[in-house]
Amino acid sequence: MDASNIIDSTVSSIASQQINNPIDKTDAAKLQFAKDFEGIFITKLLDEMKDTIGQWADEKDGAAQQVDGIFWMHLGKDLGEKGGMGLWKDIYKSLKTDENTNTSQSLDKKL
Repeated sequence: MDASNIIDSTVSSIASQQINNPIDKTDAAKLQFAKDFEGIFITKLLDEMKDTIGQWADEKDGAAQQVDGIFWMHLGKDLGEKGGMGLWKDIYKSLKTDENTNTSQSLDKKL
């Protein structure tokens, strides 16, 4: 392992610690929101992908459709909580930077 790989791994380790260890309750809420949002997004993505493959068996009754929907919902939620596509990191960073900007003044000027 050369020096640049060591530095890259150290920097990414520090960045992931800052993201995974929120400072206060608002940071924890933002982190949870970002992960929940990605979970919902993945659920909707899986739902649309499922519709493209068609049915493998006969028509399903109402109970089977509900179980199928619950399965896809929990799969998407679990994938989102376990890191998903990494979209939650960008959402969290965006929420963190948005709290430091005062948007009311810029919106007032535009109105």
